[in-house]
Amino acid sequence: MTAFEVLRHRGYRVYLIGQSLASTGTWMGSIAVDWLALQLTRSPTAVGVTMALQFLPILFLGVHGGQLADRYPKRSLLLATQTVSAALTGTLAVLTVTGVVRIQHVFVFALLTGLVFAVDAPTRQVFAAEVVPERHLRQAVSLNATVFQATRLVGPAVAAALIGTAGIGWAFAGNALCFLGPTVALLRLRPGDLSPAPPAARAPRAFRTAGRYVWRRPRVFWTILLVGVIGTFGLNFPIVLTAIATESFRGTADLYGLFNIVLAVGSAAGALLAGSVTSTRLRRIVLFGGLFGSVQALAAVAPNLPTFLPLLAALGFVNLAFQSLANSSVQLWIDPEMRGRVMGLYMLVFTGGTPLGAPLIGALTSGYGARFGMAVCGVVPAAAAVTIVLIHIRTAGVASASTGLSSRGIRALRHGRSAPPGDDDECVRETTASGGRQ
Repeated sequence: MTAFEVLRHRGYRVYLIGQSLASTGTWMGSIAVDWLALQLTRSPTAVGVTMALQFLPILFLGVHGGQLADRYPKRSLLLATQTVSAALTGTLAVLTVTGVVRIQHVFVFALLTGLVFAVDAPTRQVFAAEVVPERHLRQAVSLNATVFQATRLVGPAVAAALIGTAGIGWAFAGNALCFLGPTVALLRLRPGDLSPAPPAARAPRAFRTAGRYVWRRPRVFWTILLVGVIGTFGLNFPIVLTAIATESFRGTADLYGLFNIVLAVGSAAGALLAGSVTSTRLRRIVLFGGLFGSVQALAAVAPNLPTFLPLLAALGFVNLAFQSLANSSVQLWIDPEMRGRVMGLYMLVFTGGTPLGAPLIGALTSGYGARFGMAVCGVVPAAAAVTIVLIHIRTAGVASASTGLSSRGIRALRHGRSAPPGDDDECVRETTASGGRQ
């Protein structure tokens, strides 16, 4: 099975075209807003504040955004988020083109778009399950990631061209126009293209509900934990790669641009590989998480560019393979009526750690050098993956001792239960709950 088989479904084709335009606009807007904040203040601190405001809402509202996705039609929610995003970006475009924009406007824009993101992100993550059959969900998630990485090559280039010729305001205008893509695509979806999950009943304390649900499912818990570690410590490429380019290889912005291209190409290939995987196993996710950390640590000590660039491509490859497998597997392991809240929690730990990890990695990079900072970005995820493996082995040993079965007997018992075919990683739940986390 390949990632492209999912394109046989009309609804997904329509949705993917819209998402490709939205992703292009997202990269354009990211470049433009950071550059505008820097131009208005001449302070990198203002850029950091802008980034923090964009990610701050999901720390507090990500699970609640997922709860909305569980309770209300996801297409309607996405239409609302695209409309609001287009209005916000269009407003900033007008303020910038007319020359009245101030840094306060940028901060308010960043906070409001962060609020929209807290609803849009978990909803968009789980909407794929409504436009493709469950057996093709992994391919849909992987192809989404591939398109996102491909637009990473296009969006910044278009933004740079518009900023250099027409001005920053027109980059925002182009971003606002890109939101028409997903809006039109969502409106063109037919009832037969969708398989909506039944709406969940209203339940208070969304965060606690999602947390308990994840805690009782070891595969989901360990996957989300590893995603959080990698999101917090491993994915600080803007910090370490800019420092590597200028400090280690004495390059300029052109070299940093080359690094991003190589990383994006490797990432797209990794996402396609994940789309060809047909089974959902924790061990494969942990393996790619460990490889991500190991490759990044190796890249940190690469002596020259001919060695560094292939390692950077490999880093992008294992990074997106890990992300695609983790995202799709978590969705396949959970009940449809809980997908929104669990994916809200997933996005919270994945992106919410950025305001915590980025300053730490930045301080280490400034104090001890670019290579040290990048090495830490690799060693911490690798250590987390090894720790999960050791705990998993111990848990399996507890299950074996408690039930009097060999590891082969435990696997046979698992396959005898109502577990998905090919699932040989979750320990006997009752034993895990009673002894595996003591």
